[in-house]
Amino acid sequence: MRWLKSAALASLTLAMLPLQAILCSPQNSSFVHQKRYAMGTIFEIVIYDEDLPRADAAGRAALDEVIRLDGMMSNYKPESDLSRMNQTAHFQPVHIPRELYELIEESLFYSRHSNGQFDISVGPLVDLWKAALAGGPLPTAADLASARRCVGYQKIELIPPDRIQFHSDCMRLDLGAIGKGYAVDRAAEILNARGIHRAYIDAGGSTIYALGAAPGGNAWRVRLRDPSRKLGPEVMLINNSVSTSEQSAPSSLQGDAPGHIILPGTGKPLQTRYAISVTAPSATASDALSTTLLLLGPTKGTALVKTLPNVSAIWIDSDGQRTLVGDGVSFFLTGENRPIHVSPLKNRIAAISKAAKELLP
Repeated sequence: MRWLKSAALASLTLAMLPLQAILCSPQNSSFVHQKRYAMGTIFEIVIYDEDLPRADAAGRAALDEVIRLDGMMSNYKPESDLSRMNQTAHFQPVHIPRELYELIEESLFYSRHSNGQFDISVGPLVDLWKAALAGGPLPTAADLASARRCVGYQKIELIPPDRIQFHSDCMRLDLGAIGKGYAVDRAAEILNARGIHRAYIDAGGSTIYALGAAPGGNAWRVRLRDPSRKLGPEVMLINNSVSTSEQSAPSSLQGDAPGHIILPGTGKPLQTRYAISVTAPSATASDALSTTLLLLGPTKGTALVKTLPNVSAIWIDSDGQRTLVGDGVSFFLTGENRPIHVSPLKNRIAAISKAAKELLP
């Protein structure tokens, strides 16, 4: 699972190259570009609209909503709804905001469909590794065993319509692997409600939503992470999202390779050569799935993607080997100065569950 520092790791080329190209284009003058710090990263919005005062007001409202959600979902602010829930929901039901309830509900969908690889209850393990990355000692086997006792999505009970209970005395939820995506979706909803239909929303380069099409084109062109630097993967977005996940690089710590993505089963940082990019109809879905599919790897991840509508994924390793799957958008490989169109698999071999239809329309 991922914690909020992940935004600092995310591929800068994912967002910054499109933004630079968009903002420097001489034919595109009627735009507003705003940014705000929240959730441990920089949220940026580029809006194209003939009414610039309206665009400016809409962008500010959208970023205000991101700040509000940070106040609800933050693990670092003791007054946040998430922090209060983490302090009080052990063995007793507590009321939480309805949108927090629904986001936890969606998180549990990914937990069930990944056999627990995606698990928002991984907070105690994340805290151990954050302390190590900050210069503290590596967690011992006893430390990991103690923290793992607190982890397990099956111990989370949701009681409709807005109550939650932890069946553990030390559980603590962390929404770092899905919260930014939800904030991006809410920003897009606010822009759309204010009459904005052409915008690019970027959460730290790791999750992007494209509202409408880019000026002078029929989509927004986004360059994706490529650890091999050979393939030049890109995707064209219109009213959908892409998210990228990759384990953070090792540091001078000894022993287990440190990283911000933790395997719930072992309590240790994930070790992988892959970066993965996932497209989905919503940023909430692409954000959660990018972490989920990185943890699962190409073989198990492919099986999951085949059960989800309008989702595509590409894994790329450091040697340039790639795995593609899905029935959503197509990816493009632009290596060797020539575009290569790579279509995802056309057919799904598994039926879509009722939960998938409800959560990922």
